[in-house]
Amino acid sequence: MNILITGATSGIGQQLAIDYLNEGHIVYCCGRNLAALATLSNRFPVLAQNLSFDIQDLEDCRRALGELPELDLVILNAGTCEYIDASQFDAASFERVVRINLIGMANCLECLISKIAAGGSLSLMGSSSSYVPLPRAEAYGASKAATEYLAKTLSISLKKQSIKVSYIAPGFVETPLTDLNDFPMPMRVGVEFASDRIRKGIARGKSEIHFPKLFTGLLKTLGLLPFALQKRLLAKTLTN
Repeated sequence: MNILITGATSGIGQQLAIDYLNEGHIVYCCGRNLAALATLSNRFPVLAQNLSFDIQDLEDCRRALGELPELDLVILNAGTCEYIDASQFDAASFERVVRINLIGMANCLECLISKIAAGGSLSLMGSSSSYVPLPRAEAYGASKAATEYLAKTLSISLKKQSIKVSYIAPGFVETPLTDLNDFPMPMRVGVEFASDRIRKGIARGKSEIHFPKLFTGLLKTLGLLPFALQKRLLAKTLTN
């Protein structure tokens, strides 16, 4: 297969790239860490095709992605996280997160949807934080909730083109991004576990891929409750 992965230089994206490359696929590895990209191309000199561009810059995306061949799978994984103190709301921080996680994804979609083969797959990296409102995650959670909506809408809109769309909603995964967190991360899993679940979910054509199931299942169940009850339960849990 021809596969493209954004955010392929660290964390989940890097592990996905390595695992697909080990399976013998051609992978267009996208990222801005040139040293990490070079490591991938040195390890997989024929299969790893490196692309470096700024997903926040539409013209840069067009330049980097415009001449790509037909793709069988696109995984839009690049993203960031910044936490906000709501009592001192930081609009600049909110904008940075939304620009990378959502506008950057939109820029990639403009350039890549037309290149996905009929019967191919498109996966958008979200988060289980989209299931329930979590304090300090105003920017990150909002961007991921929008990503969930976007993935569901695209799955309907692109069905006539036989493109399968999946929303990926991990719990806590051991990555450089979560290493910065200053709070407990229950049921945190490794990138190998995350990559395995994502690749299996995509191969099965699942519209939603969430893991670890015990953790994300609890959040999804909580998200079904009336919001007033959600608030009480979350407040009690987070203050204990």
